[in-house]
Amino acid sequence: MKIIADENIPFVAECFSSVGEVEVVPGRGITPDVIAGADILLVRSITPIGKDLLAGSKIRFVGTATIGFDHIDIEYLSQNNIGFASAPGSNANSAAEYVIAALLNIAKQHSIDLEGKSVGIIGVGNVGGRAAEKCEALGMKTYLNDPPLQRQTGDTKYLPIEKLFDCDFVTLHTPFTFEGQDKTFHLADEKFFKSLKSGCIFFNASRGGVVDSSALKAAITAGRLQAAELDVWENEPNIDTELLEMVDIGTPHIAGYSLDGKIAGMLMIYKAACEYFGLEAEFDIDSFLPAPAVPELEINTNGSSEQDVLLGAVEKIYDIKADDVRLRRILEESAEKRGHYFDNLRKSYPVRREFHNTRIIIKDVDSSLARKLKGIGFQVWQE
Repeated sequence: MKIIADENIPFVAECFSSVGEVEVVPGRGITPDVIAGADILLVRSITPIGKDLLAGSKIRFVGTATIGFDHIDIEYLSQNNIGFASAPGSNANSAAEYVIAALLNIAKQHSIDLEGKSVGIIGVGNVGGRAAEKCEALGMKTYLNDPPLQRQTGDTKYLPIEKLFDCDFVTLHTPFTFEGQDKTFHLADEKFFKSLKSGCIFFNASRGGVVDSSALKAAITAGRLQAAELDVWENEPNIDTELLEMVDIGTPHIAGYSLDGKIAGMLMIYKAACEYFGLEAEFDIDSFLPAPAVPELEINTNGSSEQDVLLGAVEKIYDIKADDVRLRRILEESAEKRGHYFDNLRKSYPVRREFHNTRIIIKDVDSSLARKLKGIGFQVWQE
């Protein structure tokens, strides 16, 4: 079988070699001509999949190594008997760890003690649910909004969105939808930002189009927000650089880009493809994950606050500020080159591992600090 794959899926050629002949290409370069003669198409979120691309092709299976699939016309695939798989939950922990890194950095920048602060989490699926657990581990009060889950479960912990407007922080983790009672396109619009508590800190690591960029800029300009963080942007890769200059932290759609998450996503669609074609999967995650760069850290508080120690530990594994610095260099590029620069940041993203790969050696494993370190994902060992 012939397989066309986005070159940004790590180890895809090595893994899918057990299925067929793999050709890797840039995600934005996947065209009808490129997929001519191919049986399997493997993509990430930047490649729209539907009739325009697939009509007349031989494609029998499409896999997206992403948790979301708003770029996929599922109905078209079904109507044309094309198999499909995505990777729900594969990078959820990576994205939740990103939120923790952002929280700790914003708190440091603005001298905020996170203990006891409230955070409204809009969208409580794989990512939002894990983000909530980690925020609670930091001692924050979580308020959850997820209308589909509320209807499905009847659980009163899922609150109307209005109940989140008084939170100190609000973070978005919804899918991206244009229709229906739960549509999320421009969910965060002018009315939304005017409803937030004055001084609220706003995060978006879901999809760029969930936020109305003009409304966010107006809210920042008016001083209604104390700070803002964006990982996702409208019109990627041609992002609003004026908005980038206004936010406290800006990153190039990489919240879920841990190597652990990317390989997990690739393996999910690999195993789905094997099952679809009646083949035996030859690889698992241990076939590709290298040893962590930082397997162990020893913690000495030296009079530092718990929050500073937490930030220091997190930064040893993932320094979100480095991603922010790299993205801001887009401002040095000419307008016509900025889209390519944004895409290249994602294509050439450095290896980032998740917290659970690192064991932290600490004097008191029963301390509040130890519980927080464990709660956000680290292994914690007694000194």
